Parts: sequence; C-alpha cells; structure tokens
Amino acid sequence: MTAAPWAVVALLTLFAAGLAAILLGPFLLRLVGFAIVRTAPQRSAEDELRGTLEVLHRDGTFVKADRDRVGGLLDLAELEVSDVMIHRTAMRMVDADAPPEAVVREILQSPYTRMPVWRISNDNIVGVVHAKDLLRALHEVQNDFSKIDVLKVASKPWFVPDTTDLREQLNAFLRRKAHIAIVVDEYGEVEGLVTLEDIIEEIVGEIADEHDVDIQGVRQQADGSILVDGSVPIRDLNRALDWTLPDDEATTIAGLVIHEAQSIPEEKQAFTFHGKRFVVLKREKNRIVRLRVKAVEEPPAR
Repeated sequence: MTAAPWAVVALLTLFAAGLAAILLGPFLLRLVGFAIVRTAPQRSAEDELRGTLEVLHRDGTFVKADRDRVGGLLDLAELEVSDVMIHRTAMRMVDADAPPEAVVREILQSPYTRMPVWRISNDNIVGVVHAKDLLRALHEVQNDFSKIDVLKVASKPWFVPDTTDLREQLNAFLRRKAHIAIVVDEYGEVEGLVTLEDIIEEIVGEIADEHDVDIQGVRQQADGSILVDGSVPIRDLNRALDWTLPDDEATTIAGLVIHEAQSIPEEKQAFTFHGKRFVVLKREKNRIVRLRVKAVEEPPAR
C-alpha cells in the first residue's frame, strides 16, 4: 500500500533530522528537535524523534524497515566501533610470508575486496591489500605469481580505538576516503576490524524482507524457535526479529547469556530471561557456539 503524501514528508523530515544529528552535531539536533516538538523542551531531541517514530510505526504510517533506518541514524552516536566490528577471531587475513601463489589464491577467493596482511603473528597487522590492486600488479608481471610481493601491493593499515563512536568513525571514513580500519584496544592489541559498510548497514539494515530472518548465523525453525550462532550481535537479532534484548553489557548473544548466567554454561543448560528461553546447544572450550532461542509465552492476566 502506498503511503499518503504527508507520511512521505514525515519520513523525509525525520531522516533529515537524524542525518543532521550525525553530521552536524548535537547543537543542530537540539534546534531541529525544538522545531519539531515545542511542548516538551525537557526531553532531548533524540527522544522526541524516537517517540515520533514509534507512534508512526504503530499507526501503520512507517513499516518496520523505515523505522529502523531512521532509528539507526540516531543510534550512531550511542554505539562504538567495538559494537559493530568483525572480531579478530572471524577476520580473514593473509600471511605476508606465505608463498606468493597461496597469498594470491587466498585474496582472490575471498568474498571481501580488502584483506589485512599480517607478519610473524596474526596480531601484527602490517598492511591492507585491495583485490583490484593485486589484479593490477599481476597484470604488470604477466600473471607470474612468483613476482608478487603482497607488502608492496598493500596499503598502510589504519588503526582506530575500539571506543570510537560510530558517528565519529563514519565522519573519519568520509574524510579519509577510506573503507576499512583495524580496531585496537587501549593496549594497542588488535580487537577486530570495522568497515564503512558495517556502519552503513547500521542505518539501512541487512534484511531482505521485514518478515523473514536473513542474518548469517540465524536459522528459523518450524516450531518458532531460532537457532543462533553465539557470535551473532544482539543488535542484529533485535533489528531482524523486533526483539528488545539488552546490549549494554554484551555485544553478542553468547555474551548476553554468559552475563545473565554469571558463568559459562554447559551444553543443554537452559535459561529464561528477557522474555526468551535460551538453550545452549554447542560449546567449544569456553565459547558458546550455538543456542536455541524461543519466546516465552506470557501467563494469562488474572
């Protein structure tokens, strides 16, 4: 069903206000918020925008995807790169000292355009190679793999603190015209990597259809439960399923279970919290690999 013209105008107004909050700072956001809602100056402009979004969503003016996109804009200032980064255990990298043929094969077979390059230890990132630069270098040496030095093809890595907020990181990506950064903790140890696409996906989402679950590591079951890899971010689940699991104390669904259980659960252990039943299906050493999650039916009101 096509939205009414006023609804389209409302969506554009909210989107513009959210974008202003990200790119122009809190001062302009307060001005926008005051222009939109004058009756409650004690509430922040972001609170007003979120409240308006929920009202428009409930009355059917905004579909879930519209609400999530504008909400994603507002969330950027509240999130850090550590909340959306690819953890170092899931990073695909190449060893600079590996045989050139193996390096070229790994890069060309990767689904990613850019890959970090390490030397001696995979915590020692010494460069980032772009597949197009590698193809250009191969062309210059008539596809002779033995003449490829991946470090000469790679660019210098860019390291950013894991506490950088997403709004700041987005602006930094735009200023540097960069697409990837290596995330480090306060000791300079590699935590993971973040890309421009990761931040954009926080705004536009990764879901093909608002009723289908289409996240890597998440599988809908016939009984209504969800099989979830422990590494799936809580925010992704909330966004896909319209859940409200808290992500203040943990980033991944496994981290949430460990935080709530105050221990590392054994396989087949089950927990109920936040309106969901969590069953640990697989554990490897101290890592929760897979869980089953199902909504708990609320008892009838008396």
